Amino acid sequence: MDKILETLDWSLIRSFLAVAEHGSLSGAARALKASQPTLGRQIRQLETDLQQVLFHRRPRGLSLTDSGRALLDPAMQMRDAMHQISLTAAGQETQIEGAVRITASDMVSVFVLPPILARLRWEHPGIQIELVATDSTENLLFREADIALRMYQPEQLELVARKLGEMPLGLYGSRGYLDRAGRPRTVEEMLDHPLIGYDRNEEILRGMQDRGWPATRDWFALRCDSHPVNWHLVRAGCGLGFGQVHVGEGDPVVERLDLSLDLPSLPLWLVTHQALRQSPRIAAVWSALEQGLRPLLS
Repeated sequence: MDKILETLDWSLIRSFLAVAEHGSLSGAARALKASQPTLGRQIRQLETDLQQVLFHRRPRGLSLTDSGRALLDPAMQMRDAMHQISLTAAGQETQIEGAVRITASDMVSVFVLPPILARLRWEHPGIQIELVATDSTENLLFREADIALRMYQPEQLELVARKLGEMPLGLYGSRGYLDRAGRPRTVEEMLDHPLIGYDRNEEILRGMQDRGWPATRDWFALRCDSHPVNWHLVRAGCGLGFGQVHVGEGDPVVERLDLSLDLPSLPLWLVTHQALRQSPRIAAVWSALEQGLRPLLS
């Protein structure tokens, strides 16, 4: 056993965990951005090294054997330890250069961050930026991102978070559309216009219902779960839609409608792992984001 421990390859354990969590080589390959044959070879190599059969091969995928289930918990502990080693090492770096991975919502990534990142790159050309534009949550504890811009306050004690402010929302239509269809002055008149909203995401519906409006999915003539797409539908004159005020104020194509809707605002939090906060390149990107975003927030 000692000999096995001396030669055990972490990459094999990582592949084992991915297959165990996804239940197939294809799902694990997509998660790890590796090829399916490579993962298959790594699983066979691990089984040979440990002299154990770790998976049942079934027509619909792979399931853990008793030996595989026994290995699962220590393998997860090994993964956590590797992440902690990576975080600790990154926090000790002294150079303002290297890659920093930022995750932010689609809207913020498309309409807000580009000029901020352009200025950052001009001031710190040694920093490479990896921007993950997604409305899903990336795990900072597992280094899926180094810095996150989030619309909620994180609860993990290992994370450092700073609230930058609030992003107000407004109701918008394109000027060309409003010239043709008229400008609503009340909520009732607004409902006579085609509304642009979400498809499977029920966030707008719940927000309206919380304010006492009998909103249903049918209120929205155009539905898409992509915020940037919805904004471009508004700009194209497809109807009325909701958008971030700082985006709308910089867009001459659209006009904000003041119907006293009492729309909510979106809190914006800047987040990183506490082990990374003092890394020079993380600190430089953190500062650039904070300085660039604060003037846009209320």
